[in-house]
Amino acid sequence: MTTTDIPVASRFFAAPVLEPSQAIHDFTIPANRPWSHVLRKGQVLRLIDLEGQQAVDTLFYNVDDTSERYSAQDTILHQNAPYVSTGTRLISNAGRVMATVVADSCGRHDTSAGACSCEANTVRFGHHTRYMHACRENFIIEVTKHGMDKRDIVPNINFFMNVPIDPDGKLAIVDGVSGPGDHVDILAAMDVIVVISNCPQINNPCNGFNPTPVRVLVFDPSVA
Repeated sequence: MTTTDIPVASRFFAAPVLEPSQAIHDFTIPANRPWSHVLRKGQVLRLIDLEGQQAVDTLFYNVDDTSERYSAQDTILHQNAPYVSTGTRLISNAGRVMATVVADSCGRHDTSAGACSCEANTVRFGHHTRYMHACRENFIIEVTKHGMDKRDIVPNINFFMNVPIDPDGKLAIVDGVSGPGDHVDILAAMDVIVVISNCPQINNPCNGFNPTPVRVLVFDPSVA
């Protein structure tokens, strides 16, 4: 990755110092499982890749109006770069900032490849994979808890997932670059519902062919 691939803001962004002991919420998402949480404006979500090379598929929705949600297209257009990293503003389909990545020990994260599904598994890896659990199914489980359904699932961020973009525009899912303990911090700019699928994919190297747990921490500077 060259410096032109990195949002300009990420080269100068000052990350807050947050210690795990300060977290108001601390949960480990088991391998293959979903999770969701309401993150209030000003709170910080930390995602920790406990064992390394684990993709964490993530969506954001406006709490007050879930028709406003994360837009991969607007985020890429806004920063003129295809990857998410420190300084990236996560933009909604209404053109508003939902959150900002304020710290990132990994380097870059994908927001182009989307989520795995049973249908995509069948096309890519063969009919025998049709009934393997996938991120889209995890997303459906979680969004229904917040009054939504499968029609509300949109292209997502894949934190810690390594998806190089070839000069001809083709995507390649390859071995992840995150190591044990790598983390990313996301500062909420509005009240958002965070929906996560701790990716269960075992047919490509996005999880090192071995899905593992991830840890989520929530910090609230207003109660520090």
